[in-house]
Amino acid sequence: MHSLAMLLQDNQPNPEMLQHLMVAMAAIIPIIMVLAIAIFMVPCWFICKKAGFSPWLSLLCIIPSLGTLVLLYVLAFADWKVGPVPMAAYPPPYPPQPPYPPQA
Repeated sequence: MHSLAMLLQDNQPNPEMLQHLMVAMAAIIPIIMVLAIAIFMVPCWFICKKAGFSPWLSLLCIIPSLGTLVLLYVLAFADWKVGPVPMAAYPPPYPPQPPYPPQA
């Protein structure tokens, strides 16, 4: 944070400090990208599986913006192979009871 504060001041930044800052950013940005891809890929995996598609379609999320957009369009406009089971309005009737023998 100190390096960033020094960078935002009016005076000219130190070239060595800029180099250290760029190296740090080059190490942190890929980690952030992998975490962001994983955050999108895991829910897409489960959605594809529940919708009846191959869960491997969620690998489209590896392409950061275009892949996720393509996956969303595939899921939105394709016919899903799995649908919700319609619930009966009333429970099924019980089978009729046989008549009891007369009590003596």
